[in-house]
Amino acid sequence: MSDRVLVVLPTYDEVGNLRRVLERLHASVPDAHALVVDDASPDGTGALADALAARDPRVHVLHRTAKAGLGRAYVAGFRWGREHGYDVLVEMDADGSHAPEQLPALLRALADADLVLGSRYVDGGRVEDWPLHRLVLSRVGNRYTRWALRLPLRDATGGFRAARAELIDRLPFDEVASEGYCFQVDWAWRALRSGARVTEVPITFSERTWGRSKMSGPIVGEAWARVTMWGVQDRLADWLPGRVRPPLAGRAGVPGR
Repeated sequence: MSDRVLVVLPTYDEVGNLRRVLERLHASVPDAHALVVDDASPDGTGALADALAARDPRVHVLHRTAKAGLGRAYVAGFRWGREHGYDVLVEMDADGSHAPEQLPALLRALADADLVLGSRYVDGGRVEDWPLHRLVLSRVGNRYTRWALRLPLRDATGGFRAARAELIDRLPFDEVASEGYCFQVDWAWRALRSGARVTEVPITFSERTWGRSKMSGPIVGEAWARVTMWGVQDRLADWLPGRVRPPLAGRAGVPGR
């Protein structure tokens, strides 16, 4: 592969998962580089990342001084990646929920796309080992997001995705204030409105085997509130004079469908 690929891995208390995730990543995509964006993890994740980077030139570390949220971690990682000349930026969880073995499928799909979403809810996608309440919350949240924002996406909240650097460069990430999984909705929506070609490919999502989920009530509440606000604004733009809403000019689809 000629493109330089950077996998951005935000971390907070992932010392039990990080080494194995990086091993699996480099077994699956040997040429990929990884950037660990650590939010001053008290469990020593940052120190482990430094030790791994000292032994492997494909591993890099960006230390932040406090836990400032998933969205800001990814934006910092994207900026670092572009400053260092990477052509493809990948989002992937550091807790093992996203299988690095499926990354080649996302990278292949970039041949005909600007943004590829790893999707749990297209044909062939699935979720393993989640409690029923988490699965219901995710399913309902995605359906509501699809309806409220009129998005042609089955899994807008997923965090396993790959993007071309040109798309990253033209999206206004300084305006993206969302945290948690709402960040994923926010920038997928912006990508489609910018005219980007967005594709979903099926993935298998597995519950973490070590550590605790970062999902919380405030994160869920932020997502519902922001998606509702965006949906209302979007529909008002259809009716109020002088309000111009750019169309969803991008193309969304699933390979082979």
